[in-house]
Amino acid sequence: MTTLTLQQQLQDAAELMQQASNIVALTGAGISTESGIPDFRGPDSPWLTAPPLSYQDFIHKPEARQQYWQSRRNLSSQVAAARPNEAHLALAELERRQVLLGVITQNFDGLHQDAGNQPQGVIELHGTSRAAACTLCGARSSISELQQRIDAGEIDPQCSSCGGFLKSATILFGQRVPEAELARAKELSAACDLFLVVGSSLKVMPAAMLPGIALQRNVPLIIVNLQPTSLDAAADVVIHEQAGHILPVLVAML
Repeated sequence: MTTLTLQQQLQDAAELMQQASNIVALTGAGISTESGIPDFRGPDSPWLTAPPLSYQDFIHKPEARQQYWQSRRNLSSQVAAARPNEAHLALAELERRQVLLGVITQNFDGLHQDAGNQPQGVIELHGTSRAAACTLCGARSSISELQQRIDAGEIDPQCSSCGGFLKSATILFGQRVPEAELARAKELSAACDLFLVVGSSLKVMPAAMLPGIALQRNVPLIIVNLQPTSLDAAADVVIHEQAGHILPVLVAML
């Protein structure tokens, strides 16, 4: 099997993208690590020392909810300090050129919107850390105000409307991805003419199944991820490099 040089891989990817006008990008933690947000499945994951909290534990155990708010304080400061990197900006540029149908992201950091992607064109499969949500009625509220209540000593915040437990509007382990977001993600995957995976290990369902929807229609698949994925063999182009180095080059070649 012939091993292509990086320049050849870039050329192949650029040629495929030049022929596309409805690109869908699926982004994972790997695009945001370059902005300083930890990858929870990477070798330096904080989950190696503190296993992730499950949704069931959050609902049923007061001590789990207290643990959640303590751990969130550290992560929220990292997310608040993060800024879009060159990969985020490159995807926003594709949207400005009107060749990006949408972004499906496994991230909750809001950096795609900060980079310039229109909010209605970003599907946040795992929610957003920029809002609070009630686990019972789903009502959204200010996460900054909620964090202030926690910092002031409130231990177990509850919804003023229904009494449900409050947390950030992100998905915990064992919590279902919202049906509306998943349906939209499937629609985009079925409508695109090129599927671009950026910084995702393709290990987490249901996001991992989305490229397959495009592949069923013989749509080109490009993967840009540091580590190998389960779909590398099925992809037209695979580039194991940092997204922030690769995407701006690709966009410049179009």
